[in-house]
Amino acid sequence: MPFISPDDGYMTLFNLFDTEDREKQNLVLEAMRDIVDNADYPGWISSTVHAGQDTPGTANYIQWRSAEDLKARYQGEKFRTKTVPEFHRLASTVQLIQTESVFAQRHPSLGDAAEISTERDDYTVIFVLRCEPENQKALLEAIAKPDEWLLTVPGYRSHAYFRALDGTAVVNYAQWDDKQSYDAFHTLPDEQRPLDVQKGRVRARSLATSRWANTFRVWHSRSAAS
Repeated sequence: MPFISPDDGYMTLFNLFDTEDREKQNLVLEAMRDIVDNADYPGWISSTVHAGQDTPGTANYIQWRSAEDLKARYQGEKFRTKTVPEFHRLASTVQLIQTESVFAQRHPSLGDAAEISTERDDYTVIFVLRCEPENQKALLEAIAKPDEWLLTVPGYRSHAYFRALDGTAVVNYAQWDDKQSYDAFHTLPDEQRPLDVQKGRVRARSLATSRWANTFRVWHSRSAAS
């Protein structure tokens, strides 16, 4: 199963699809399962498919050895002529974000690194903060740093930040015990958060040009043979 670590050197691809309803979500999930179960591409490390919870949609967390390996996959005829059109037919919006992990924090009970697995019951939250390329570094400096207070928040498990390679986004992948604990954290008024956290949030809002988010459960995962 994949682990989240800024030290692994992988390129992480976020395939984020919104769908109009649960029926189309299920069709995307099954199509993704077929691709994942037959994946045998040079440089492919792992794929973990997530099912949308709050709103219909899917997320595929894919680890690649490098962006060059993914580029070769994108140039394949079947991918261009069949896979891409099919997903665009089923999804109302599609985001394909090539990233690298730049920060990760986890609750000490999780061990050395946060794991993404169907054997876990994580309530997963994915945020995408869009930004101008010249502001990406400042955005990361505002939010991608150790947060001791978060370790004390009930239900918190882990979170990680990823930098879009083209500079246009920052992705936050977080794991929580359940929806109730995450909602309590998410709706907590700013004035009840530590001052440094408040300042980081204000700074992030001033730098981000848009925000996308959804919540997920891990639905299917497969990794390449060692």
